[in-house]
Amino acid sequence: MATEIKAPTFPESVAEGSVAAWHKKPGDSVERDELIVEIETDKVVLEVVAPEAGTLSEVLAEEGDTVQSDQVLGRIGEGGAKGDEKKSEAKGEKGDAKAEQESEATAEPESAPAAGGQTHEVKAPTFPESIQEGTVATWHKQVGEAVKRDEVLADIETDKVVLEVVAPADGALQEIRAEEGSQVESEAVLAIFAEGAGGGAATAADETPAASADTGASDEKIGDKILAPAARKLVAEHDLDVSRIEGTGKGGRILKEDVQRAVNEGSAKKAEKPAAAPKQAAAAPVVEGERPEKRVPMSRLRQTIAKRLVQAQQTAAMLTTYNEVDMGAVMELRAQYKDTFLKAHDVKLGFMGFFVKAASEALKRFPDVNASIDGTDIVYHGYQDIGVAVSTDRGLVVPVLRDTDSMKIADVEKGIVDFGKRARDGKLGIDEMQGGTFTITNGGIFGSLMSTPILNPPQTAILGMHKIQERPMAVNGKVEIRPMMYLALSYDHRMIDGKDAVQFLVTLKELLEDPARLLLDI
Repeated sequence: MATEIKAPTFPESVAEGSVAAWHKKPGDSVERDELIVEIETDKVVLEVVAPEAGTLSEVLAEEGDTVQSDQVLGRIGEGGAKGDEKKSEAKGEKGDAKAEQESEATAEPESAPAAGGQTHEVKAPTFPESIQEGTVATWHKQVGEAVKRDEVLADIETDKVVLEVVAPADGALQEIRAEEGSQVESEAVLAIFAEGAGGGAATAADETPAASADTGASDEKIGDKILAPAARKLVAEHDLDVSRIEGTGKGGRILKEDVQRAVNEGSAKKAEKPAAAPKQAAAAPVVEGERPEKRVPMSRLRQTIAKRLVQAQQTAAMLTTYNEVDMGAVMELRAQYKDTFLKAHDVKLGFMGFFVKAASEALKRFPDVNASIDGTDIVYHGYQDIGVAVSTDRGLVVPVLRDTDSMKIADVEKGIVDFGKRARDGKLGIDEMQGGTFTITNGGIFGSLMSTPILNPPQTAILGMHKIQERPMAVNGKVEIRPMMYLALSYDHRMIDGKDAVQFLVTLKELLEDPARLLLDI
């Protein structure tokens, strides 16, 4: 009886994914829990393992296909005879491993990959439903270079994370079909990989450099130099003289590393560049010197952020209400206990812990602010999962703290520090950035005095923190200098009335100006 291979259950904010790579072909034998296919979503690559031992009998979702949560990807049949027969036909294997090695030793270079083993299509991971495509960021291996099983071949950059594509077996790349900088869809074929092909493939590539250049999807020849796409992009960014760059790739092909080396050494700058300045000066006498420009493609993460921010403003009736909070009490409490807190919990006491706890309490009192809209339904959440916006070099990500009502301030601070470190390293998982009920963003760390945060759908509210600034305030009939912070609450008016939004923000203000309320639940 055939066993179905199903896609994983995606989080609520992920609608679909893409089949990135099948590690087995129909007819191949598989073991229970052996990696059989990868599904790439907009944030991470999900591994699908064999539910039972047997033979892969049917593939229903090819590499590059878009699949839904729990969709059937293929089927596993009993036994392994069929797989053995197919492998025997493909490889021409009639003896044991020793005979195969002897065949490799005596074969001509052109047939070495076939003698070493079968070929595989190296595919992009299966993207989640919210990710349409990715960009080939870096190839870590070149055609003919020997690699080990599970060694990283390439990096695919999506709108949120960088996904790694690994080698399906020991061998070498025969052909690269998606060069660096190329846009690829889920499960698109990136390269052809041959098992046990290291030396032979390299020899064949060396003997036919022109053919290798022709098969590259987007190699370009400038003069007598052949440039890889990533190298061409870097040359354009730094306006370099290609003739001064020495290529180390097959057939003298200029790689990204060669261009980077030339940039660092400053050995490929164009001598003609200063000569262009007089023409510019003649056209615009008031401008002196060079006026350089650099054009680079927008990252996948930045494109997705832009799309979702615009979508949030177009689909929600978004309003923002403001208030200000006196941070004196929190700052005094923090100054009094920061050293003790650090020794006890091995983490610094920051402001975010107080805001997360205060927001958790306020969300319990105003369930509309903690709800979300799903089509024509309103979903009320009986828990508080608060997303904390984290800025990285690639863009903004929002990992989620789960059940913040039951967390201690120390747990909140530890979670935020961990999120920040892993976000900057690109190590956050898809499950850690899905399913929040409310979001807090802190523009104050960059000096923002006031802003209007944009909703993070399907959530209906987001809180914006800002810079603490000393201002003269009337306190008990006297003017005092107090550390004040503006708070901004953006909310979806389709779900939340103005009265509830204002009262929610006032509750936050009261809890932060008197932190004892958090302990006394008043």
